[in-house]
Amino acid sequence: MKYWRKPLDFDQVKVPHGEVHIIAERCKGCGFCVEYCPKDVLVMSARFNRKGYHPPEVVKHGECINCNLCEMICPDFAIYSVEAANGEVVPDAGDDRSGECEHPEPVASGAGKEDGN
Repeated sequence: MKYWRKPLDFDQVKVPHGEVHIIAERCKGCGFCVEYCPKDVLVMSARFNRKGYHPPEVVKHGECINCNLCEMICPDFAIYSVEAANGEVVPDAGDDRSGECEHPEPVASGAGKEDGN
C-alpha cells in the first residue's frame, strides 16, 4: 500500500508474516481461499488430489500476512497459516499430509486423575 503521506508511527509498525500450510487431501477445490486472500498468495494448482479436485498452492512465499482468512473461510479445514518465526519464511511445496495430526499420541480424557470413590 502506498501512502500519500507517511504515518507518524511508520517505523514502529511491524507487518506480521505467516506460513500457509495446505492439507491437499482434505481440499475439495472450492477456491474460497484463493479468492479471499488479500495478498493473492494462493492459486489453484494443476495437479489433482486423491478426491480428484485441484487443491490450492502457495505461489508467493513470504507474502502471507497471517490474517487467517483462508483458515476461517475453508469449509473443509484444509488450510491454515501459522506465524513465521522471526519474520523468516521457509519456502515449502505445501503440506501434503493426509490429515494426520501433529500430535500422534491421543490425549485420554481424565488421564492422571484419581477416582474419588
